Amino acid sequence: MAPKKLFKIGEVMKYSGLSRQTIHNYTMMGLIIEEERTPSGHRLYPENVFERLKKIELLHRHRRLREVVEILKKEDEEAAKKA
Repeated sequence: MAPKKLFKIGEVMKYSGLSRQTIHNYTMMGLIIEEERTPSGHRLYPENVFERLKKIELLHRHRRLREVVEILKKEDEEAAKKA
């Protein structure tokens, strides 16, 4: 089994086009979740962070960020119940 790929915030910035501050804000709001931290404390995000960021972007085009948080929170809760 291949090891999972984790991305540092700089890589997430590069591939998503988002600023460090936006990624940090999304993390603090619980919209995206770091998977691990390096020994020096750097956040590491899983591969699915890019799908999640795309979903946030699409929802945020027509809704306020608070609404996006609530929508994704409900989706996450429903997914957890199914797992």
